[in-house]
Amino acid sequence: MVDTAFDLGQVVTILFMAVALGMDAFSLGIGIGLRGIRLKQTLSLGLLIGFLHMALPLLGMAMGMMAGRLLGSVAALAGGCLLILLGAHMIWNAVREEQRPVMNISTLWSMIFFALTVSMDAMSVGVSMGLIASDTMLTIAVFGIVGTVMSVSGLLIGRRVHGWIGEYGEAIGGAMLLAFGISFIF
Repeated sequence: MVDTAFDLGQVVTILFMAVALGMDAFSLGIGIGLRGIRLKQTLSLGLLIGFLHMALPLLGMAMGMMAGRLLGSVAALAGGCLLILLGAHMIWNAVREEQRPVMNISTLWSMIFFALTVSMDAMSVGVSMGLIASDTMLTIAVFGIVGTVMSVSGLLIGRRVHGWIGEYGEAIGGAMLLAFGISFIF
């Protein structure tokens, strides 16, 4: 008999982490959207970010699972510490006075570079998820869908809204990762 138990707590945790990761793509997408972007570029960039929000965490989860076997019972503690550091880094980047330049995404290479910059933290979160033995397929699917939706939303909203949302978006995402890191430790 197949166990069909649904772990709602894990689904909610993965969803909130996906949103926290997507906040970076959302906030930077607003900056790019403010400069103007065609619909075709919006969809292409959103799909690329969604793909990287699946591929990089998958790579990170594989590394986290290997490290989890080596670390044993301290794996959850290590995963929590990693999330705390990543969340604190995101908050620091959001509140420091120095503004990040908005990238030009007119070429394929610049789109790939932009997508990588907003998706790299997903690999670190993937390591943490691998350390705590999260459901791989569920995590990857949710991260990809949420990353795509949030990046496209940011790009589209950026065409109509001023930049204040972008500044707070990354800080909110960092606070969410920080909170999950603390919950994993305690």
